[in-house]
Amino acid sequence: MELIDRDFFKDPFTSDEITMLLQGSKPADMFNFRSPSFKKLELERDQLKSEDLIKLMLKEPRLIRRPVVRIGRKVYFGASAETLADIIKS
Repeated sequence: MELIDRDFFKDPFTSDEITMLLQGSKPADMFNFRSPSFKKLELERDQLKSEDLIKLMLKEPRLIRRPVVRIGRKVYFGASAETLADIIKS
């Protein structure tokens, strides 16, 4: 298995890359609502549309749930116990 490490603070994702990583999932799955960067924005989570979330992630990479792990065609966002268990099973 090849491991590619990318610092997306130095090499930010493009809109096309985010769309590809989402693979039809909701942008909220990739968005880090717990980030201090999100809290500083003082935005209402329920008022944000999918397009708004993508624009925010493009502007501020800290709003992307980390790590982003792609294994084959499957993409995982974040390091929750459930996500890590899925990765280990792969």
